[in-house]
Amino acid sequence: MKSGPIVTIVHSDQQPDPALMAPVDARATVRYTDSAGLAAALPGTDVLFIYDFQSHALPDAWPAADRLSWLHIGATGVDTVMFDELRDSDVVVTNTRGVFDTAIAEYVLGQILDFAKDLSGSKRLQRQEIWQHRESERIAGATALVVGTGSIGRAVAGLLRAAGMRIRAVGRRARTGDPDFGTVATDLIAELPAADYVVAIAPLTDDTRHMFDARAFGAMKPHARFVNVGRGELVVTDDLVAALETGAIAGAALDVVDPEPLPPGHPLWQLPNAHITPHNSGDFAGWRTEIVTVFTENFEHWLAGRPLDNVVDKTLGYVPG
Repeated sequence: MKSGPIVTIVHSDQQPDPALMAPVDARATVRYTDSAGLAAALPGTDVLFIYDFQSHALPDAWPAADRLSWLHIGATGVDTVMFDELRDSDVVVTNTRGVFDTAIAEYVLGQILDFAKDLSGSKRLQRQEIWQHRESERIAGATALVVGTGSIGRAVAGLLRAAGMRIRAVGRRARTGDPDFGTVATDLIAELPAADYVVAIAPLTDDTRHMFDARAFGAMKPHARFVNVGRGELVVTDDLVAALETGAIAGAALDVVDPEPLPPGHPLWQLPNAHITPHNSGDFAGWRTEIVTVFTENFEHWLAGRPLDNVVDKTLGYVPG
């Protein structure tokens, strides 16, 4: 039997590329399992890699984690693995911060341009073979409120500023002179009335769950658009549907929803001012390779006893800084 630590990898229908996992396989016993088999695979496990970042299996399987010291998730958000027993344990949690930043920022810019230039409307008219001249909006000079000041929020702010937009931000700590955001406020409701576009990228925590509710949408301009690339549970979905149906806000681009996946027949599917994508804003070609590389490089740190990259503050629910 191979000596060394035991590494368990939770995957869905696709496992990590064996060639990428070779550095780990050479120095550890690697167990592969799906979510259903996690409890059986956990005993003796030193390191757990949640490659299937949408798995919710860990809380139920937790009693079998008798030797776990480090958990890594192949995503930026850690809400799917965060629960009281893990928070109270000595297990170190790391995430894949940084991999998806640019791709998500590009998605946000694309959705804002789609709203401003009505690209979706042009495609509909093209399919109907209708030549209809229209005017469009400019995004230069418009104000974008970025809600969430982590690395993805910073990438979003940088790209939108490069497109000529004015940037403000809401975060956990108020400050001025931030290199990416300028002013960071803490009062969401106070900031919403000035925004033409609101971008939600906050981590999902007890403090942020349902932060976008009827009061928040009521505080926004009627011509404002809402873009959610954080978590669906940041939003009270029924309140968002009502805001879109009544014209309280002009539109929403949703890469994440609650419930997820969005079930057939849900009203969001048919709303003409809603853009729905299947939680893929960060999934650029090659993303799977990059998330495995982040893990394998951190594994080398762990073996050598060096500090790990992207350590999550389990109380806050994200990587500080």
